[in-house]
Amino acid sequence: MPHPSLNHPCAVCNRATSLWCSRCQNAWYCSPEHMRSDWPQHRAHCHSACVQYGSNMIATPPPAEPEYISVSAILFLADEDRPRIITVKCRPPQRPSHGVCPIPMLQAYFDAPPNNVVLTQGLNGEPLRFPLHIFYSPTALSKASPINRAIYHITSGAASKPFFGNVVAFKHSGARRQGYTEATSNDLPALSAYFLSCQ
Repeated sequence: MPHPSLNHPCAVCNRATSLWCSRCQNAWYCSPEHMRSDWPQHRAHCHSACVQYGSNMIATPPPAEPEYISVSAILFLADEDRPRIITVKCRPPQRPSHGVCPIPMLQAYFDAPPNNVVLTQGLNGEPLRFPLHIFYSPTALSKASPINRAIYHITSGAASKPFFGNVVAFKHSGARRQGYTEATSNDLPALSAYFLSCQ
């Protein structure tokens, strides 16, 4: 582990310095300007070091890539009998100031961009305080995907229309639907009612 009192060569000009990248603590710079000029090369190797920071560190510029958030969702996998809770990474919207919900990264569950629907009513038609956002494959039936066994199981096979392929459900953090919160098994009754009544 680097020690602040040691002099190391600057990654840009080789001048002795005791200032290092505050994020990874593996790159040394004699000035913030040299740190900024080296960032395009350094960022590929810059990984966070979980240690306390000292006063002689240079702050690393924020990464160019967006920070992903992780949320719990309910996965209805076509070939499993029961739904399960999964963690899904979401990319922040390009304009967060407009109150747009993050974008779930669902490539692992769908072979094409999924369709989605927002469920705003619960079992007896009462408004849901936290609407549910359901993603499904619009082409699963035409691609001869199997009937979704997890949905078949929670509806006891009584759904008016069978679902094919995978389904992923997220829980909005409020009625304005600007973000997600953790989905849990408590959300299954409302989802079951949706699957039962879906035409």
